[in-house]
Amino acid sequence: MFGDVYRGKKVLVTGNTGFKGSWLCTWLISLGAEVYGISKDIPTKPSMFEELALADKMTHYMADIRDYNKMEEIINNVSPDFVFHLAAQPIVSFSYAEPLDTISSNVMGTANILEVLRKYTKPCTAVIITSDKCYDNVEWIYGYKETDAVGGKDIYSGSKGAAEVIFKSYYHSFFNKEDFPVKIVTARAGNVIGGGDWALDRIVPDCMRSWSEDKYVEIRSPKATRPWQHVLEPLSGYLQLGEQLYKNHSLNGESFNFGPQAEYSHTVQEILEDMSVRWHFKSSKEAYQITGDIKFHEAGLLKLNCDKALFHFKWKPTLNYKTLLEYTSDWYYEYYKNKPDMFEYTKSQIEGYENLAINQNLAWTK
Repeated sequence: MFGDVYRGKKVLVTGNTGFKGSWLCTWLISLGAEVYGISKDIPTKPSMFEELALADKMTHYMADIRDYNKMEEIINNVSPDFVFHLAAQPIVSFSYAEPLDTISSNVMGTANILEVLRKYTKPCTAVIITSDKCYDNVEWIYGYKETDAVGGKDIYSGSKGAAEVIFKSYYHSFFNKEDFPVKIVTARAGNVIGGGDWALDRIVPDCMRSWSEDKYVEIRSPKATRPWQHVLEPLSGYLQLGEQLYKNHSLNGESFNFGPQAEYSHTVQEILEDMSVRWHFKSSKEAYQITGDIKFHEAGLLKLNCDKALFHFKWKPTLNYKTLLEYTSDWYYEYYKNKPDMFEYTKSQIEGYENLAINQNLAWTK
């Protein structure tokens, strides 16, 4: 997988205790990497990081990315070959309650990582993950391309757009040199679902918490359309991007979108009805109810154009809509109902995903 570039390499993941970070670390461990992580806390309870006992399988540093001196100390101590920067304040609703916390985490945290890498003297490949919400969303029906304007009407979106501006400034000021040892890119992905997400104010975790107790969930925007994708989809993109940047200096300073195909866009109501089947509800009324209590602005439509990743390294999604829902529902159902070894179960889903990609002859499986 991924040209075997991660085997035996030191890979540092910031935000490793989060949902995406935990999946990424599990995948990197299975690829034979020596994995390190930086995170300021365990963000949820339950926590995928804890349920998979990842602290026993990697080296973890408890630190805040807003602490520049600590970031410099840890990164120089680890001496990583790869960096995947995921650490951020990821919840839109929280950005309304704590705007400065969101801005300091998402903007200054990213700037701190870039500043440490600016002074780093060894070869390193860094993938800086932001979000599809970095785009100035005018809710058109077309997918946003990497050259479209960044920005946002809410603090969270603004912070992600600002992180992209900081990245661009750092690249052109410092990293845009053939002989510079560190290469950097940004990756932008949208809403992801999958087992192990317990974040607040996210539709799938809210459902699973309620459904595990045989309760219905309240939803705010049933007609809101999202390009749903399983968490492994953008992670395969991040890992392939890291591989390609490691091999190809011409990608240095670029940004790439990773999203699902257009037909995977469904409303919140549709995805709840499809997922509730696994939980054996007699009717949709037992699974969810609609509330008009919308406390903050939420985009109704946001799509990504992923042609650039397809052109440069032939990346495309692996799972169809039905399979991504099965992967997600099955993980939670196993966790709440059967309680297997969740690290091994998560690895089995990764292996299943890899096998599906092999059958489709996708580029990153070689």
